[in-house]
Amino acid sequence: MTIRSAFLGLWRLFARPSVHFGLGFLTLGGFIAGVVFWGGFNTALEATNKEAFCISCHEMRDNPYEELKQTIHFTNRSGVRASCPDCHVPHEWTDKIARKMQASKEVWGKIFGTIDTREKFLDKRRELAEHEWARLKSNNSLECRNCHSAESMDITKQNPRAAKMHETYLFTGENTCIDCHKGIAHRLPDMHGVEPGWSMKTSAQ
Repeated sequence: MTIRSAFLGLWRLFARPSVHFGLGFLTLGGFIAGVVFWGGFNTALEATNKEAFCISCHEMRDNPYEELKQTIHFTNRSGVRASCPDCHVPHEWTDKIARKMQASKEVWGKIFGTIDTREKFLDKRRELAEHEWARLKSNNSLECRNCHSAESMDITKQNPRAAKMHETYLFTGENTCIDCHKGIAHRLPDMHGVEPGWSMKTSAQ
């Protein structure tokens, strides 16, 4: 049997009218199945978008999460806490799906033990950081903008240095958030060779 004949056989089976069920029943059944599938898909999507899921593996719990707990994004005077998905997953549905598809590659890292020890994590810190920097640079720091808006930013309430940096680089579009705030939630790797002038420009390390 050739591939063509097998395909034609499947098509005939698919296109053949139902003998036992009416069109209305099949339409209603298809609709219900679609609702169940969509509900299940969204439930699973949201379950993977919780901090508890992010730190369910020891690689994330013992490394990036421990570092996050020591930053202003975890404990601060306002009591507003940023979780892993807030900084690593966009809020808009289409952007979220694209990010989830991209992140699915990270499953291979778990399977093959890419960073299953502290030593391996430290060895790959710079590479992992550069991947996130590049991703945030390419999407104009979309995840930062989940919470922070340049339009609502009142620079008169910022210290003079921060206000000047935002006015010079952020408001003009010359730079985006990640250009200056690379170390805001996790420890920095060896920064040798990273964007000339970064250490002078940055207002948060």
